[in-house]
Amino acid sequence: MIAIIDYGAGNLRSVKNALDYLKVDSIITSNPNDIKKAEKLILPGVGSFGDTINSLEEKTLIKTIKEQIKNKKPYLGICLGLQILFEGSEESPDAKGLGIFKGDVKRFKELKVPQIGWNSINIKNKKSKLLKGIETNSYFYFVHSYYVEPKDKSIILTKTDYGVNFVSGIEKDNIFAVQFHPERSGDIGLKILKNFVELE
Repeated sequence: MIAIIDYGAGNLRSVKNALDYLKVDSIITSNPNDIKKAEKLILPGVGSFGDTINSLEEKTLIKTIKEQIKNKKPYLGICLGLQILFEGSEESPDAKGLGIFKGDVKRFKELKVPQIGWNSINIKNKKSKLLKGIETNSYFYFVHSYYVEPKDKSIILTKTDYGVNFVSGIEKDNIFAVQFHPERSGDIGLKILKNFVELE
């Protein structure tokens, strides 16, 4: 069973619908016990960095999420679910991220924001489990004004060009996270979700 983490915002239903389509057992939940029992976790994020962190704190989910990641449970972060893995964001300077990875979240400078629409990915990790069967330069759907800058370049999975060549996906051990929305990217997005579901 996959737990889709509900922090009071986010496109939870579209992720659930995609998993239902793939005939995968999933639950939308903010219950720490459900998260602990689940085989895998998905955190789909929409909104602001600070609001997301505050909501996770209010629901006492931060400790649970960090523990489950540390215990090697597969985690898929989508959009803000990627950004909160880092230390902080220019969007909400007073909010601390989960700090799983060193680095910050930056705002696109002198570019139209948010980036809304389809853009391509340049795959940096050819051995990626998440992107198995997906070719570089494939297009996915983006909606965001901020992007991550990891200190550890070895975790970079994909990059995307939007005036700047930004990191659009990361992968390390049991942690997978993308800036784009696989649940809104048609068949190729479903392929990513299927790859995550089938991880051993």
